[in-house]
Amino acid sequence: MTGRARARARGRPPSQEAAIPPVGAASAQRTLPSRPPGQQQSLQPCRPPALAEESGGRGRQRGPQDAPKTLATGLQISAGFQELSLADRGGRRRDFHDLGVNTRQAIEHVRESKTGSSGAVIKLIANFFRLTSRPQWALYQYHIDYNPEMEARRLRSALLFQHEDLIGKTHAFDGSILFLPKRLSNKVTEVFSKTRNGEDVRITITLTNELPPTSPTCLQFYNIIFRRLLKMMNLQQIGRNYYNPKDPVNIPNHRLMVWPGFTSSILQYEESIMLCADVSHKILRSETVLDFMYSLYEQVEERRFRDACAKELIGVIVLTKYNNRTYRVDDIDWDANPQCTFRRADGSEISYIDYYKRQYNQEISDLNQPVLISQCRRKRGNVMVGPVVLIPELCYLTGLTEKMRNDFNMMKDLSVHTRLSPEQRQREIGKLIDYMKKDECVQKELRDWGLSFDSNLLSFTGRVVQAEKILQAGNVFDYNPQFADWSRETRVAPLIRAKPLDNWLLIYTRRNYDAANTLLQNLFKVTPSMGIRMNKATMIEVDDRTEAYLRVLQQSITPDTNIAVCILSSTRKDKYDAIKKYLCTDCPIPSQCVIARTLSKPQTTLAIVTKIALQMNCKMGGELWSVEIPLKQLMIVGIDCYHDTLSGKQSIAGFVASLNETMTRWFSRCVVQSRGQELVDGLKACLQTALREWFKWNKYLPSRIIVYRDGVGDGQLNTLVNYEVPQFLDCLKTVGKDYNPRLTVIVVKKRVSTRFFAQVAGGLKNAPPGTVVDTEVTRPEWYDFFIVSQAVRNGCVAPTHYNVVYDTSKLKPDHVQRLTYKLCHMYYNWSDISLPLPGLPEPIGDVGDPE
Repeated sequence: MTGRARARARGRPPSQEAAIPPVGAASAQRTLPSRPPGQQQSLQPCRPPALAEESGGRGRQRGPQDAPKTLATGLQISAGFQELSLADRGGRRRDFHDLGVNTRQAIEHVRESKTGSSGAVIKLIANFFRLTSRPQWALYQYHIDYNPEMEARRLRSALLFQHEDLIGKTHAFDGSILFLPKRLSNKVTEVFSKTRNGEDVRITITLTNELPPTSPTCLQFYNIIFRRLLKMMNLQQIGRNYYNPKDPVNIPNHRLMVWPGFTSSILQYEESIMLCADVSHKILRSETVLDFMYSLYEQVEERRFRDACAKELIGVIVLTKYNNRTYRVDDIDWDANPQCTFRRADGSEISYIDYYKRQYNQEISDLNQPVLISQCRRKRGNVMVGPVVLIPELCYLTGLTEKMRNDFNMMKDLSVHTRLSPEQRQREIGKLIDYMKKDECVQKELRDWGLSFDSNLLSFTGRVVQAEKILQAGNVFDYNPQFADWSRETRVAPLIRAKPLDNWLLIYTRRNYDAANTLLQNLFKVTPSMGIRMNKATMIEVDDRTEAYLRVLQQSITPDTNIAVCILSSTRKDKYDAIKKYLCTDCPIPSQCVIARTLSKPQTTLAIVTKIALQMNCKMGGELWSVEIPLKQLMIVGIDCYHDTLSGKQSIAGFVASLNETMTRWFSRCVVQSRGQELVDGLKACLQTALREWFKWNKYLPSRIIVYRDGVGDGQLNTLVNYEVPQFLDCLKTVGKDYNPRLTVIVVKKRVSTRFFAQVAGGLKNAPPGTVVDTEVTRPEWYDFFIVSQAVRNGCVAPTHYNVVYDTSKLKPDHVQRLTYKLCHMYYNWSDISLPLPGLPEPIGDVGDPE
C-alpha cells in the first residue's frame, strides 16, 4: 500500500472513527455476525454492483427503470449516450470537453504557422493509425420522441428497433438520440410500434444534424464505435482501458498476474483524424481482500486488527472478476456480512449470498466476513448512484504495495513483461490492428459505418535540437546528448554558489552508525572539489522511534544550524512525514533524509554521496549549474497541484518563480485550495509577491513572464484560459499603469499516450533527447508541440506535451521550444527531465526517501 493511500486511510471522516464493538476479527475467527440473521436490517441505500450502477444491460436481471432524461439535440452527444456507450464502465471522457477550445486563433503570430525549423531532421514513427471514411461520408443525428412517453431506455430501444427495415441494422441509440450512417427519406418520420401489452406508441424520428467527419460530435462518436469494436473482440474494459483476460501473464513467484491491454483515443490532428493506441498492463494480485485480511490478522494484535484493515485497505483499488470492474474501497462495514439483506427494486428482499449466487453464480464461503463499501461517483441520469457493497472474498487486489515496489527482484521480474523496448512496443500496438483485421464482425461493423483504419503506424519527420552546454562557475561542459547525463563532468568543478557546512547535524540510530560514518567520510571527499567548505557534523545517536528523532531535533537545532541530516532505517512514511513536517513548518530549516541501505554498496557510494552533497547545497540556497538563457529580464513561473482526493483534505497548489536571469534562484509559495480543485485561486497574491522579490534582487521588474502550468486536468483547458489567465493579467495591472510585460502561458502535460520511435538502421530506437515534434500529431486548434527531454535505459521514453494557450511575447516557435528544452536541464535532482524545472515546484527530494 502506498504512503498516499495510508494518509488517506488516516484521514477518514469522523463517522468512520467511531468506537467499534470488541468482537475481534470477525471473518478471521469465524465469529457470529454482529446482528443475528433473524434481526438483520436492510442496508440502505447500499446496493451490490449491478443494482447500484448502470451496467449498460450486461448481465442484469430486471431492475429499476431509468428516470426521464433531459434531451439534448445540439452538436454535443448527450450525457445519456455517454453513459450508455462511451463510458459505461469507465466514467465520462473529460478530454472531449477540450474539443473546440481554439486557443491558437487568438495568438496572432502563429495563426499561419506554428512550426519551428531549427535542429537536424530525424525520421520518426508514432503510435498513431489514420482513420479514413468513404467519400462524401456524413453522420446523421436524429431526435426520437415517444407518445405516450416511455421512460425505460430498454423499452424505448426495443420499440424503435421494430423498424430496422427503415433505419437499418447499423445504428447507435442512447434512448433519445439516434445516429445513422444514412439519411432517411424525410426530415420527420412517424412510425408506430406496439408494446407487449398491446399499447400503441407513436415514434417521431426528426433529423437534427448532418455532421461532417471532423465535427466534435463525430470525434466522440468514433470513440464510441471503437469501444464497441473492442468489446466485439472480447476485450474487457477496466477504467478507461481495455484488457484481454484470456491472455494473462502469470508471475507465480510473486503471486501476480498481468493482463495485457490497450489505451485508445481518436481525435482530429493536424492533417487527419487518427487513432492513438498504446500498450497498457493491468497488474492483479492472486490474493483476494479476504485472503489479505486473514494474513493481516496473523500479523497484528487482535485489538488492532480493524484499524490495521482500515489503514491498509481504504483507498486501494480492487477488481471483481465476475463483472471485470474496478472499485475503490472507501469504508469497511464490520456490522454487516453476506447474510445481510437489501431491498430490490420490486420491493423484495434478498441476502448478498443469494444475490451473488443468482446474479453471478458466485459462492460465498465465509458468511461472517465484513463488507466493503465503495462510494460510487457516477450518476444515472441526474441522480447520483448510491454506495456499492462488495464482498471481500470476491474482490481481488490490484496494483503494487510500497513493499512490493521496494522488492528489487519482483520489480525486475515484472518489468520483463511491462517495460517494453521500442520494437516490442511497436509489435504489441500492431497486434491491435491485426486483431481487428482478422475479426469478421469488426470488419463488418466498420464497413457498415463506412470507416477503416490504416494498417501501419504513422511515419513522419521531427527535429533534434542542438545539445545544451552546461555552465558551472566559469567552466563550460559538453555532454553526450544520447544519454542526457552530465553528472560525471560537473562533479569535479566548483559550483556556481557553494554554501558552507559550518554547523550541521547528523542524526542516526545505533544500527545505522556505519552508514552515518560512511556518509560523513565521503562528504569530506567530494565537497572540496565542489567548493563547499565543510566542518565535521554534530553527530547524535537516537532510538529508532519517531518521537526520539523529533525530541533530538527540538533540543539540538539552533539559529546557526545550516542543515539537519537524518539517516533512516526504512522507508516508513509516517516517520519521514513527521520529521519533514517538523523541519518544514514547526522549525523551518533545510533538511536531508537518507535511507541507510542506499549507502550500503561501496561501488556506488561515492556517486550517491555526490548527489546528496548537491541536494544539501541546493536546499541551503546554493546554486549548482546553469545553461545559457539568451532572453533577458525574463521571469519563469511554474505551477502544479497536488490532490489528496480520498481523505477529504484540501488540495495544495505549488507556485515557483525565478529571481535571476540564470534561473538558479527561485521564490516559492503554496496555495491551499478546496478539495479536488484543479485551477488555482490565489494566483494574484503569489505573482504579486514574486514580483516584489524579483525587484529586491534586480532593482527592476521583468519585461517577460512565461508560465508553465502543470496539473491541468482533462476538460479544464477552457476554464484555465477564461479564469486563471485573467488572474495574471489583473495582477499585472495592479503593479503600475505603465507596467505591461509580455505574458506567455504554457500548459504542460507529461502523462500522455503518445510515443515516438526513431528509425535507425532498419530498426527502432527511442527518440533521442532534444527531439521536437510540432507537426502531424499536434492539434490544429492549438499552438502545441512535444519535446523528448530525457533518456531511458530500459523501456520507451515518454515525450512531454506543451500547449501555449496565451501569448503576447511574439517569440518564434523555435525560441519557445528551445527555451523549454533549456529549462529541462535545470532540475538539480537529475540531469535532463521530462518537463521544465518550474513544472516541478515541490522542493528537491531526498536521495532514497520514501517518496
